[in-house]
Amino acid sequence: MTESERTPDGRHIVVNGRRWRASDPAIPEPLRKELVAELMAARRAVKDADGDRTLRAARARVADAKLALGERGEPWWDQASAGGLRKRLAAAIRALLRKRDADSSICPSDAARIAGGEDWRDTITAAREVAFSLAERDEVEVLSGGRPVGPEDHSGPLRIRHGEDFPACPPARGTADELCRQRVTRIAHAAHRDSWSSI
Repeated sequence: MTESERTPDGRHIVVNGRRWRASDPAIPEPLRKELVAELMAARRAVKDADGDRTLRAARARVADAKLALGERGEPWWDQASAGGLRKRLAAAIRALLRKRDADSSICPSDAARIAGGEDWRDTITAAREVAFSLAERDEVEVLSGGRPVGPEDHSGPLRIRHGEDFPACPPARGTADELCRQRVTRIAHAAHRDSWSSI
């Protein structure tokens, strides 16, 4: 039987005498549930991996979920460094996108609420910058008004979705080829829509 208890300061959980870092209690409950569900799925993917490539992808998926939850990386109870914050924001973006359908999107504020704690509004600018940085590597697409945009050519609310090279974890979220085909289909639909709107 597994016995666990939380340390008096709430920063660690002790399981059968071994201490583990607790997740960040400032994460809003709906987002925390998504991250925990993604972590469980990632752990199953590690167990079911049938080769080095899928094992590396699954382990990276676990790492992202744990970093987003605050269980890895810089301690959530300390003031985050600029680099530590950016790493956690990137992990949160990838973890949430893996948890949701390939054609779904998230808001930069979702990542900011995960990594920013009570001061999450001060983190939104960093979350947007991280999203555009990931977009430069084609891991994600940043959208405004349903269209892909760059850091200098957007206005209004932003959304983030899977990019052509999104680091998925096959077979749980589809292969890179499948994600690429989905992206091409979305682009084709957008082009068709734009051609009608310009008439």
